[in-house]
Amino acid sequence: MADGVNKVILLGNLGKDPDLSYTQGGTARCKFSLATTESYTPQGGERQDKTEWHNIIVWGKQAEVMGKYLQKGKKIYLEGRIQTRSWDDEKTGQKRYMTEINANRIVFVGGGKGDGAGSQGPSGGPISEPGSYEPAGGAGFNPDDDDIPF
Repeated sequence: MADGVNKVILLGNLGKDPDLSYTQGGTARCKFSLATTESYTPQGGERQDKTEWHNIIVWGKQAEVMGKYLQKGKKIYLEGRIQTRSWDDEKTGQKRYMTEINANRIVFVGGGKGDGAGSQGPSGGPISEPGSYEPAGGAGFNPDDDDIPF
């Protein structure tokens, strides 16, 4: 049995176009920000929204697909794990930290130019490759399903 669990599930919108790059070894890496918004109404008050921003990183073939098909405003569902990395700031000499979500499953929930209308590949078919990401509706995912088991 594992000593712990590190799993993140997010449903949100891209805050900017993804940044696709390659490591010196040739591995694709795609970075983007994801906004998740929670709405609430304080007692006797007006509805308010609270937005959290998440740094997302995707690797390999999946990163290339994300770089090609995602754009600012698109809605996605993702699963991954939290990781914190550190480095020494060259300008100040101080240690810096960044917390990211290393995504390993992404579902395109919206689509068509950020309008939530369904994602399509270059041939007009859904974007999917086994084991990494799926179009909305795949693997039994329904973002409108309120029957959460926890």
